[in-house]
Amino acid sequence: METQTATKWAIDPMHSEVQFKVKHLVISTVTGSFKNFEGTVETEGDDFSNAKINFSVDVNSINTNQEQRDGHLKSADFFDAEKYPHITFESTSVTKESDEDYKLTGNLTIKGVTNPVTLEVEHGGIAADFYGNTKAGFEIEGKINRKAFGLTWDGVTEAGSIVVGEDIKLHINIQLAKQA
Repeated sequence: METQTATKWAIDPMHSEVQFKVKHLVISTVTGSFKNFEGTVETEGDDFSNAKINFSVDVNSINTNQEQRDGHLKSADFFDAEKYPHITFESTSVTKESDEDYKLTGNLTIKGVTNPVTLEVEHGGIAADFYGNTKAGFEIEGKINRKAFGLTWDGVTEAGSIVVGEDIKLHINIQLAKQA
């Protein structure tokens, strides 16, 4: 059987976004995003089963639409961006569940702590853009516990309410561009 040459893909940041949601005071949800990130994917042809994925987020690009909160999130109470400027993910397996659904497992590193995570991936398909470039689209969702990554600040209010929930929901839209 002939082995295919590895195909390299890069994230198209103009058509991608990395968002997260966390409960605030356990009664409402705050949505934030990271504005700067990069990643590469290596596949066998256009088949994303067993793809090798490397992804990095610039912690200093965090944006929750509130400058004071963003500053707190960058501080040692949370991400400690000065000491740990990147969040990274490296895949360990990609399992095809159906035509468009995959399970993505890998090692997520936040604040110097690495844990395995499994994410749900929906493959939107492959298409050519106006310039003839081949693009592939993905929607990725998952949930992590922030405390497992050393993000342990709770900030209890005077009334005893916990300010920040433990579970962080991830919602990531990625468009990949096939590299020449």
